[in-house]
Amino acid sequence: MVENVIWPAALDASCTRSEGRRVAKDLAVSEPTVDEIAQAVQQVGYDAVIERDMTYPREYEPRGRVLVKDADDASKSDLLGAVAAYLGVIRE
Repeated sequence: MVENVIWPAALDASCTRSEGRRVAKDLAVSEPTVDEIAQAVQQVGYDAVIERDMTYPREYEPRGRVLVKDADDASKSDLLGAVAAYLGVIRE
């Protein structure tokens, strides 16, 4: 069983690559929340667990993280790209 961790910084347009952004700037959204990320993960077709009290190691404020369960058939970069695309749709 593979558990992927998605931090909000990985999808945040205001973060640079060295600050933790993992998707292209045009796919990223500003200030994504763990609730939006979990909703996008469920739209992609995986189970999501929200951990709200976690802090990304490169940040000081806790924004939480999303655990993606049973994502054996997708690489992490593919998963992040699909979640980022759904975040853009959710924000519209």
